[in-house]
Amino acid sequence: MPLSTLCLRCGLCCDGTLFTTVAVRPSEVEPLRQRGVPLVERADGSPALAQHCAALEGRHCTVYAERPESCRRYRCHLLSALAEGEVSLDEALGVVDQTHALVDAVARALPPPRPGEPRAVMQRARQAGRAPGTSALSPEAQEARDRADAFLVRHFQGRFGHGG
Repeated sequence: MPLSTLCLRCGLCCDGTLFTTVAVRPSEVEPLRQRGVPLVERADGSPALAQHCAALEGRHCTVYAERPESCRRYRCHLLSALAEGEVSLDEALGVVDQTHALVDAVARALPPPRPGEPRAVMQRARQAGRAPGTSALSPEAQEARDRADAFLVRHFQGRFGHGG
């Protein structure tokens, strides 16, 4: 099915590019732990998957068939456009590849992660951009982050905004 093909070749909702955490139902906690997927606690005490999700290998979810309900329900703008026939699978995969190239450009412009920093490239770039003192990011890194964020909003978050 083209929809699952897109998701399994993308991974942006799981790698920390779009979200920092994903809600998990209490009934899903133990099965995830048994599969070796660590969970975090949100400020309200509810369980969540930290993003970059530990179940993600490359762009592929290792628990896709048993993924949490929040993951099953989520549809990015690009997936909705594919489902509605607004774009073809090849076009959607091209957008995914272009997005990964933009995120890779951000990664190249950032210094290596320090201990305690998020693994996710876009999370690190956004945190650095909010850090006290406006020079937390180099001009090159700021430009790369801004290009990637604009592309993400247009193709992945445009219809529904984003959480996390």
